[in-house]
Amino acid sequence: MRFILSLLTWWHEETLGTRLFTWRKGVKVGEDEQGNEFYTTRDGKKRWVMYAGEPEASRISADWHGWLHFTFDDNPAKAPLVHRDWEKPHRDNLTGTALAYVPAGSIRREAPVERSDYEAWQPE
Repeated sequence: MRFILSLLTWWHEETLGTRLFTWRKGVKVGEDEQGNEFYTTRDGKKRWVMYAGEPEASRISADWHGWLHFTFDDNPAKAPLVHRDWEKPHRDNLTGTALAYVPAGSIRREAPVERSDYEAWQPE
């Protein structure tokens, strides 16, 4: 079933074309802490990622994002960025999932919080 999904769809994992291109021309340059694998062509003109699990772009850290977009030439597996102590660790974007942030007054909350700092406007 997984093979058939890879032939017909792109949102579950890489397509058959990407898999074949990676097999023929790709050189693996590294892997991040989430298991995503990063590749480049032998001439270094193209760079891409093969996601481990759901293909979600927000799962790529700043180091690898910069490398993918040719902002950094150095491979983050060999020369990671220097992170400052005030920087927060990378987190996935949870928008659109059940774990997304929902503010106190939102109708998406299961039990909306009663607000005392707000009074609805009523026309006269």
